[in-house]
Amino acid sequence: MDPHVSDPYAQPPGQPDPYGPPSDPYAQPVSPPPAQPYGAPGHQPYGGQPAYGQQPYGQPGYAQQPPAKSKKGLIIGIVAGVVVLLLLLCGVGVALLVNADDDPVTPTTPTRSSAPGTSAAAPPPGNNNAITADSSSDFGDVCQGGAILNAAEYTTPASAKAYVFGNSPTRLTSWSSKSLDSRASYYAKSADYAQVSVVGCLSYVEGSEAAGQKCPIKASDGTKLTVDYLSSRYSLTFHNARTGEKIGDGGTVNAPANRCPSFLTYSKETLKSYASPDSASIDAAVKKMLS
Repeated sequence: MDPHVSDPYAQPPGQPDPYGPPSDPYAQPVSPPPAQPYGAPGHQPYGGQPAYGQQPYGQPGYAQQPPAKSKKGLIIGIVAGVVVLLLLLCGVGVALLVNADDDPVTPTTPTRSSAPGTSAAAPPPGNNNAITADSSSDFGDVCQGGAILNAAEYTTPASAKAYVFGNSPTRLTSWSSKSLDSRASYYAKSADYAQVSVVGCLSYVEGSEAAGQKCPIKASDGTKLTVDYLSSRYSLTFHNARTGEKIGDGGTVNAPANRCPSFLTYSKETLKSYASPDSASIDAAVKKMLS
């Protein structure tokens, strides 16, 4: 057929085909999808990789912004500077307040008080063994090199109050109080320890023990025993209670064992008992020292 000759049976353009399936009167017209340009979102380039400069599929199309710089270091630096400034200001204020209470000081040129290489004599150190007494028994520490910080000041012998302590052959480092004449001027009650300024120390003379009496006794369980009651000697010294310094010598005091006492202490191992120093001799020595 001549291409220039129209087909008498052809349908005019735009007219429905009478022989085709009936059209849906309620159907919506369908438009073909627009063509996607190369490199647009959703279009994968050759090889399935996103194009250069493109975001992967499903990611936003805008470029990522660099993270903001933290200002934490700057804030810490500012706070530290403020704190230092406040400390400096406070230090100046304290210095001004302190100087305001003082008298004006005139600068002077330092002078040497001694020859080069030497120094001025330092005050003697205190007694490191000194204590504050809260009872009369604490004064026994003076006999072991101590001192009593709250003892009365020693001025004159006639006005002094005294305590006397003694040890024993079996207890050389234990000091017990000895009785003094309550009518004497140097006598002090236990409660009056703050008035005491002198301490007498009766020290057992080692090796001075001698035979005394054989004393029969009955033990607490009823057993009959014989105890050696021994005599001995003591040396008496006097000390300043506040300083511990020795201020006098009371000589020798005997501990006689002429007769068995009604009560005595003894060693179960050795069956020995030691006589106590003579009380009258102690009082005589104290009176002589503090008269």
